[in-house]
Amino acid sequence: MYRQRLVETAVHSDNARQLQYWLLAYHDFRQGNSHNPLQQQSAQVASWQAARLKQTHQDLYQTPGYHEGLEFLLTDLYAPAGMSHRDDNIDRVFPKMVKWLPDHQLRTLARLVELNLLTQQLDHNLASALHSHQMSAETLAVEDYCRAYRYANDQHQRLRQIELIADVGHRLDRYVRNRTLGWLLSMGRGPAEMASLQDLHSFLHRGYSAFRCMADVGTLIDRLVLREQHIMDNILAGQSQPFELPASL
Repeated sequence: MYRQRLVETAVHSDNARQLQYWLLAYHDFRQGNSHNPLQQQSAQVASWQAARLKQTHQDLYQTPGYHEGLEFLLTDLYAPAGMSHRDDNIDRVFPKMVKWLPDHQLRTLARLVELNLLTQQLDHNLASALHSHQMSAETLAVEDYCRAYRYANDQHQRLRQIELIADVGHRLDRYVRNRTLGWLLSMGRGPAEMASLQDLHSFLHRGYSAFRCMADVGTLIDRLVLREQHIMDNILAGQSQPFELPASL
């Protein structure tokens, strides 16, 4: 809807250009995916993935100090569906973002958009591999998931996804320690509603609140990254129970 606004906005730094690039790429992916015959299968894969992540990291998920942060990661940053209006709003306010936000925050936003796009692309790749090899996304079993994972042959992109999760997580941790940001988010609810940006404001406020309540986000992110790298190695090696983790992780 707002592609032309993205294209016509003048940017004056590498980080602003990166954010513009990834917003355009994500905009085009969303537009193309809205008519993709595998859209439903991709959504089913995404739902399966979100449930798997909760199950794999259930011990962390049940830890009071981590629960809210993980819930935000799995329902907002990794959201199977329902965020199109929020994403349209990000496109809409892009000219103001590059004008008013500090450059280092534009870099973090660019990484977030890249992560969101890459995650959805990987889900689509899995759905395509399942379809090509006559496996069901609706009744997805672990064995079929792992076979499709290997068929998709996108390990390089998956390593990039893990790298982005680590980078974004550590950056967000630094931002939420800023009390001024929390005050601005609290004060900004009314103006956001007046500008029809309440879903974007709610997303930012939930993220701030979730990360703010965690004492050690860095440790959580590092454990998640190590675990997911271990699982990827298990799947590629053809392990029969790839999601089982050693006690050391």
